[in-house]
Amino acid sequence: MHNDTIVALATPSGSGAIAVIRLSGKDAITVASNCFKSISGKDLIKQATHTIHLGHIVDTGKTIDEVLLSIFKDPNSYTGEDVIEVSCHGSSYIQQEIIQLFLRKGCRMATAGEFTLRAFLNGKLDLSQAEAVADLISSDNAASHQVAMQQMRGGFSSEIAKLREELLNFASLIELELDFAEEDVEFADRTQFKQLLERINFVLKRLIDSFAVGNVIKNGIPVAIVGEPNVGKSTLLNALLNEDRAIVSEIAGTTRDTIEDEISIGGIGFRFIDTAGIRETIDVVESIGIKKTFEKIEQSQVTIYLFDSSKSISDLKAVQLELEKIKNKYPQKPLLIIANKIDVLDEAQVSTLEKAIPDVKLLSAKTGFGVEALTDSLLNLINTGALRNNETIVTNSRHYDALLKAFEEVQKVKYGLETDLSGDLLAIDIRQALYHFGEITGEITNDDLLGNIFANFCIGK
Repeated sequence: MHNDTIVALATPSGSGAIAVIRLSGKDAITVASNCFKSISGKDLIKQATHTIHLGHIVDTGKTIDEVLLSIFKDPNSYTGEDVIEVSCHGSSYIQQEIIQLFLRKGCRMATAGEFTLRAFLNGKLDLSQAEAVADLISSDNAASHQVAMQQMRGGFSSEIAKLREELLNFASLIELELDFAEEDVEFADRTQFKQLLERINFVLKRLIDSFAVGNVIKNGIPVAIVGEPNVGKSTLLNALLNEDRAIVSEIAGTTRDTIEDEISIGGIGFRFIDTAGIRETIDVVESIGIKKTFEKIEQSQVTIYLFDSSKSISDLKAVQLELEKIKNKYPQKPLLIIANKIDVLDEAQVSTLEKAIPDVKLLSAKTGFGVEALTDSLLNLINTGALRNNETIVTNSRHYDALLKAFEEVQKVKYGLETDLSGDLLAIDIRQALYHFGEITGEITNDDLLGNIFANFCIGK
């Protein structure tokens, strides 16, 4: 299957200034040369790698388009095969005409992620680097971009590969001891082996713990904005997004459903969810919205409780009771308490408010006062120290699962050493740990796994 020549549009479909069509495979240059006429009359097959040529794509005497054609020869290409990239004008008609021509000349349409799959199979990327390509394409904030770039450069892979190599060396020595079982000799220094396991243990735990940060960096941090009706939740959402995304009205209960939108704060993606106001109601539609509000709090990682300071100043007990309900129901969830419409209070009222609710943050969603302080507070809730220090951060749930399994096997090996477990049983646990390390980098894989991973890629990559 991977010996044929594939073709796909590498740029987004639709009309644009320029489109790029990519071919990869042993016949890529031959196929392209049969359809390409160089302006200077050069023979494409005789041209050097990493050269660009101006000419026309021609089909049985009919010129389809004037193009720039780039040559990347095996093994110095993205896929490790001969690769041709045709930069044509971005007409949808032209794109399809050129692709159909290449298909008639013997190419096959590439499947999702097949160019990157070939790069993996040809040793240009390991599996975790290949997965980082998809993450890089889908990154929509600075943090997710930084993490994907580090992984694509092999930062994560090199850490895992180094640990695997050291563990493999000790595994070989223990296996060797089994061949000399009758002589009762030790080739593997148990003290050094324990030190290695401690180091592996430390690195694995750090990588596993980093997933909590990595997952929110990759997927965005859901933040539920809750409170009574008409306290300014929709106005706050609009202030954070700097646009009129939500309906703002003097009528209580305007928001009947949840409204979501995402912004980047300090390079981290936050997904804000404006919910229906929490109150007793006989309105069936509104009550469904309130039920959804509690569901969204359940799903969120951070909750913002917003109340109208101008109305609540005379009855702060009601706010305190509502806060207790949320804290008791979700004790582990970070809660930011925001007093909105602070612009209408005098200094004495502000002082009373701060004494009654010590953790309160002051805000005027209408004027924008306190919005920046709120975004700073949100950022402080996220542990981005590892990101700032350019440490390896795990964002992929498949990697996380393999790390957990490897960690479990390393614990078994440690226990085996401490209890003088026989070498043959110790070797089994070590092999299992090595297996899970290999799953991450792709040294151990299968067709189903590759199919699942590369199915998530876009066509043309």
